[in-house]
Amino acid sequence: MRKLFSTGYTGGAVSFSMLILRLMFGGLLLLHGWPKLINFAAKMNSFPDPLGVGHKFSLGMTVFAEVFCSIFLMMGLLTRLAAVPLVICMSVIVGMIHRSDLLAFKFDEIELPLMYLTGFLVILFTGPGKFSIDGALGK
Repeated sequence: MRKLFSTGYTGGAVSFSMLILRLMFGGLLLLHGWPKLINFAAKMNSFPDPLGVGHKFSLGMTVFAEVFCSIFLMMGLLTRLAAVPLVICMSVIVGMIHRSDLLAFKFDEIELPLMYLTGFLVILFTGPGKFSIDGALGK
């Protein structure tokens, strides 16, 4: 009971927390991105293009972030590097795709991408923790 009210923390507890964060956020976004990968051909001409680089390229960048970077994040391999495209992807979703919702304070529409953005920013700044491939390699 005393530990529940303690303000102290250990490196192991932080590393275990980072493992949970990486697995949950990476796994959930992987489940979100997988249908985009397997239905790429059907979606490539109608996918939103907020950056003006083309529908196919926008979908490709999103699939790269949501599928491949999520896998790297879950493994804890090149974690901070993998978090960068995820932060960019979620920032584009919040700031460009759902900009009108953000300005109108319709947080029910941007709640999920904001949560992902927050989790990926924490991972980017904190790193993977010792329970990761990066941690095992000493990076």
